[in-house]
Amino acid sequence: MTMRTVDWTALRPHDEMPAAEGLRERKKRLLRRQLSDTATEMFMERGFDAVRVAEIAEACGVSEKTVFNYFPTKESLVLDLGEVTMASLRAILADPDLSPVDATLKILSSELANITSWLSSQNDPAEAKAMLLRFGTLMGSTPSLRAYQRDTADKQVAVAAEVLAQRTGMSPDDPESQIAATALLALWPIQFRALRKHLNRTQTFEELHDAVSADVQRAARLIDIGLNSLETRPAQSEIQTSGPGAP
Repeated sequence: MTMRTVDWTALRPHDEMPAAEGLRERKKRLLRRQLSDTATEMFMERGFDAVRVAEIAEACGVSEKTVFNYFPTKESLVLDLGEVTMASLRAILADPDLSPVDATLKILSSELANITSWLSSQNDPAEAKAMLLRFGTLMGSTPSLRAYQRDTADKQVAVAAEVLAQRTGMSPDDPESQIAATALLALWPIQFRALRKHLNRTQTFEELHDAVSADVQRAARLIDIGLNSLETRPAQSEIQTSGPGAP
């Protein structure tokens, strides 16, 4: 049984067709999807380091230069959803009607729902589950992918810190903004680990969604306690001291 048994392309919510898409844009979107999906399958079958970008290009009928026109690095071929999460952080975390934790949980819930919906839509859900586990193994066993993921996480923390700073009137560099953003983004690996833990322990995909969500919400409650004390006014950039020479 191979990964062709499942529809890998369906696990890409950002590839939905835009309302007004021209032929050129459609071709570019479909080629980008083909490159990423082909690369992901090849990496999972043979290992990340064993596959050359030139081989991916040949399999898709394009030049190696074309691949790099769409993806700046080999790692980004398989880890191409970071920008989607950053866009969600900019939009949803800025919602004044949601607390920072609730906004983050909303993003995570949407991403999790996409995964469970994808699993339930497959002709062979068991193979789809196995494929997700193999993807996790690929990530954990490939140093360059882990490094790329850490770099992406740092960029996401920076985005979250900017949004939180706008909400509170603080600077993105203030320690409150930094620790809050770091804590919120730490919920993503919590969800990833919970998904791997519960993937073969639950009977239905609804149970899987509920079990993973419960783990994430347990972690989120601890963060919420700290963020409830986040001030909504600018923090002092300097600590004034008293004594001789103080203004």
